[in-house]
Amino acid sequence: MFNKLVSTAVVAILFTAPVVSAEMKIVVLDPVRAILESEEAKVLAEAANKEMQPEQEELRASAEEMQALQAKLQKDGEVMSDSERRKAIKDLESMQADLQFGSQKLQKEAQDRRQEILQALAPKYEKVLSDLIQIDQIDLILSPNQLQYANAKHDISRRVTEKLNEQAE
Repeated sequence: MFNKLVSTAVVAILFTAPVVSAEMKIVVLDPVRAILESEEAKVLAEAANKEMQPEQEELRASAEEMQALQAKLQKDGEVMSDSERRKAIKDLESMQADLQFGSQKLQKEAQDRRQEILQALAPKYEKVLSDLIQIDQIDLILSPNQLQYANAKHDISRRVTEKLNEQAE
């Protein structure tokens, strides 16, 4: 709500003061996208994905095992004894809970890794942004999620990514 109020105020200022807006350089920047699209971030993300590969494979195998048990229960459920059916249903529920827990754990780990990448590259990002602000004489930077519309020519996220890539070389 506050973000929309701020962006509305900025738009109102721009419309009521055309002389001021002609002198101001306003750009749009998505810092997360700029960092994560850099080559260094892609390398770090790929390494993190390789590290998490065994857990992903284990989850995939568990899901296949659960599907096989579901299929067996549907196919043979009518000929199973009540105790066998209850045991199969209980096993299925247990597998489903384990799968859900494992999936949430893996998602949290992926999110943590993403955050680590952002934090690791933050100093380089800050330097690149500071340099661009000086070079281009930028007066105001807006986040794309605070805007209803922004022309793509005002988005400097790609330039920040390119500068991050240049620094990595």
